[in-house]
Parts: sequence; structure tokens; C-alpha cells
Amino acid sequence: MAPDAFEILSRLIGFRTISLQSNLALLDYVESLLVPAGITVRRFSHPDGSRANLWATAGPEIDGGIVLSGHSDVVPVAGQDWRSDPFVLRQNGERWYGRGTVDMKGFVAVAVHTMLKAATRDLQRPLHLALSYDEEVGCLGVRGMIESLAQEPLRPAFCLIGEPTGMRIATGHKGKTALRACCHGQAGHSALAPEALNALHLGAAFLQRLQMRQEELASSGARDPAYAVPYTTVHAGIMHGGEALNIVPGSCQIDFEIRHIAADDPERILSDLRVDAEDIVAPYRDRFEGAAITIETLSSYPGLDTPADSPTVTLIAALLDTNLPTIKVAYGTEGGLFTAGLDIPVLICGPGEMAQGHKPDEYVEISQLEKCERFLARLVDILDGSLPG
Repeated sequence: MAPDAFEILSRLIGFRTISLQSNLALLDYVESLLVPAGITVRRFSHPDGSRANLWATAGPEIDGGIVLSGHSDVVPVAGQDWRSDPFVLRQNGERWYGRGTVDMKGFVAVAVHTMLKAATRDLQRPLHLALSYDEEVGCLGVRGMIESLAQEPLRPAFCLIGEPTGMRIATGHKGKTALRACCHGQAGHSALAPEALNALHLGAAFLQRLQMRQEELASSGARDPAYAVPYTTVHAGIMHGGEALNIVPGSCQIDFEIRHIAADDPERILSDLRVDAEDIVAPYRDRFEGAAITIETLSSYPGLDTPADSPTVTLIAALLDTNLPTIKVAYGTEGGLFTAGLDIPVLICGPGEMAQGHKPDEYVEISQLEKCERFLARLVDILDGSLPG
């Protein structure tokens, strides 16, 4: 007898699939459920073979159908104060606790269970399951799978990403570019500090420029009122520099990000920041030839901006039996990559609230998982050739 969604969730939580670490044991378990049910499964592996994406199909291998997309990785638990083992599913009242319950193994468990039920049906259109790795560190893993799928002739009708939205329909999120500024000064003895060029001082000046650009975006930049923060943001998260108090640091590193709404081009913002960097170091070049602030891109993913009047939105709203307005979410997903790579509409809708994710004692409401299960069951019911697109 096939396990139910809660049994599957218990097993999924037990796999310590922290980003950049192996997820193969989790994929082995999922395959052990899907393959005996007659579901076609493929893997798209990381170059070193330590982790992989999974693409599964129930029903005929034809155009159309639906993709249920989720990620297998979770954020670390180090330094967090959990009341119980984060990798053992625990029920307390009407909640399930454990790392990944809401972000997003809860949805993955329901999606796998839905695939098993779909495999018993005479589907006219396929139901696909996409499980990716390293989503939490920039949607890195899914790219290779999408690139491979883009070379194939078949296309799904749309993709549904099960990140937590409280089972509301989300049509978009901001794009993100993660960057690193390397400030190059000249080291020296602190007793002769004016004869050296302090890279931390260059970094501090660059941070001021980041703040200035953020203030400009907040006060006069483009707006999208669907977001809690309705404008593009520039944020510095990490600064490293210096080795000892009596040494003028010769280098400094700042990691920062741009999260942009659809109306803003991150390359334009980055171009302005490169001008700022040059303005900071130019006055020092006569004395310090190596003075520089270089900026490199660490990772990026596109935003998602599916029209609220899309037929896909109408369909999903009907299946959810909701007339609530669509929303846009603050976090990022692989949605923009699916849209760009496969040219299909993408929506986000999943159980729980992201406010519970990435924290100690992460949890998901059982009622949210049950609502998601009912919704996906209705989604399977329409795989009879009547999908739009």
C-alpha cells in the first residue's frame, strides 16, 4: 500500500539535504515510490555527481500537462535553538515541525503522493514532478535540468511552484543578483597609517554609495504595489577585511545583492555602482597605483511576472475556489527560469507561510497540507485534454 503524504513527509524530513550537500538518498527514496507505480523518472546530475535534479512523468509523454516544481534542499540548522531534532518530524497540535516542513518538503510530500494517485488514472495529459537541488543558494541546480528540457520538443502547459503562499496564488517575485565588491588598497603599519591606503575605508565609502542608491530607488524609483516592499532594494550582507589592529588592511570584501522589480534593469543599477566605485578610488590613484574596487557577479536569477489575467490564473483560482486577489512574494524561486527556458506560464502556490521558514522550530499547519492535497487532486482531475495552452 502506498504511503500517504504525511508518511512521505516524515521520510523526507529525515534526509539532511542542506544546500550544496548530497540529496541523492532523498531522490533514491522518491524513485523507490514512483518507479514501481509506473512513473517515468530521469535525473539531471551536478557535474561532480554528488547531487541531482529529478524529473518524473505520470501519464502520456505528450505536449501539455502540468509541472509541479519544488526543491529538495533546506537551509542549515547550525546555531539555531531547536526544541527537538530538526530532522525528525514532530507533531504538536495542528502543526508539523521539522527543517523543511514549510520550505518546502511539505509541498514535495503532497506532490509525490499526488503523482502516485495520478499514476492510477487514465490521464490524457501528463503530470510532471520537478525536484531541484541548491535552490536556496541562488536556484543553481534547476538550471541544467531546464536547459536539457528546453532542447526537447514537448512542452508542459504551465508550471506550479509549491513554495509557501498560504495556498494563495502568487504571480510574481523580484529578480535577484548577488555580487561581491573587492576593495584593493595598500597595506602598511598602523603607526604610519596615512602612508597606506586602508581598504576598509574604501569599503565604508562603497557602503555609503550602496545606501545612497537604495535611497534613490526608495524615493523616486519604479514601483510595484503588489510587493510588501514595492521598489528595488540594494542590500549589503557581509563585509570582511583586516588581519590585525596594527596593520592597515590592504583588501576588503563586501557581498551585496540587488532584488529588482520587473520595471528595473539590474544591469543599469550595477553600471551606476561601477561608476560609484571608480569615483571612490580615482583620487587615490596618483599615490596608490593598485587602488581599485572591482565588482563580480556571484549568482543571479530572473524575476517572475505572470499577468494576473492569465488563463492559468483563472484556472487555478477556480480549482482553489477562491476569489482572493493574486499576490507577489518577497522571496525568489525558479519560476523565472522556467518561464525563460521553456516559455511557459508559472504560478506559485503552496502550503504554509514563508514567515515560518529558515527559523528554529520551523513548522507547517496540517490544515494547509490537507488543503494543498485537495487542490492537487482537483488539478489531476482536469488532465483530460482540457488544459489551456
